[in-house]
Amino acid sequence: MTEPAPIARVTPATDVVRLVQLTDIHLCQQAGGTLLGMDTDASLQQVLAQVQRERAQYDLVLATGDLSDKGALHAYERLESYLETLAAHHYWLPGNHDDRDQMLAAARDPERLTGEIRVGPWQILMLNSQIPREVGGRLGPAELARIETALIQAEAEGLHSLLCMHHQPVAVGSAWIDEQMVADADAFWALTERFAGVRAVLWGHVHQQIDRQRGSVELMASPSTCVQFAPGSDNFKADAQAPGYRWLDLHPDGRIESAVSRLTTSLYVDLESGGYLD
Repeated sequence: MTEPAPIARVTPATDVVRLVQLTDIHLCQQAGGTLLGMDTDASLQQVLAQVQRERAQYDLVLATGDLSDKGALHAYERLESYLETLAAHHYWLPGNHDDRDQMLAAARDPERLTGEIRVGPWQILMLNSQIPREVGGRLGPAELARIETALIQAEAEGLHSLLCMHHQPVAVGSAWIDEQMVADADAFWALTERFAGVRAVLWGHVHQQIDRQRGSVELMASPSTCVQFAPGSDNFKADAQAPGYRWLDLHPDGRIESAVSRLTTSLYVDLESGGYLD
């Protein structure tokens, strides 16, 4: 696995670290391209406009994978331009649709694909669950070892930890997409359960909102900025819910406040489609 960039360090504006998560953006090679009939550039721009209306201040934007629909360089270059409209640092994860080399080529900040962010009393680990050219996810021995080292350091420094990845590390109740979850999730949980400072795990991939608890750890997934997946589906099924984003407020004592915000305008999506993977 490619080594992540060095630790990124961000100074929060207040004692509460404020985050925005964007996920499963699926920008096509050219602007105006569509996924299940939805213009993914247009939907992202509407979501970003809503972020700016609703969130007066935020320190970080986390883009948690499937940023491009087919890993196109031009898609990542447009993403850079769109996210520059937000007054915050932004960091990216690769998803199964992404090309990490193209992401790095488009990135205007060498820390864009960092594996760790330190902000206030919080450690944010950006975990690569991508298996190149595969739909499902895996962390693998090297990434698991990196997580362990990072969590040992966080424990020594008294930091709270938020772990982010693209693929889901737990089943979400949709049979077709749960076949694609993190293959070594058992090893991931066996590792993270050793560290009381792990407060939450955040992911994308499932194109739907998840808010659960696993022991003391909050589990969160978020809507796509474009097409949504219907919860509880045995086979692929698109959902009529609107695109959106998640915000998170990380408090100094380890508490997390979070909610999802969706567009109030309707965007066309082909609800009869049987899927979109090549």
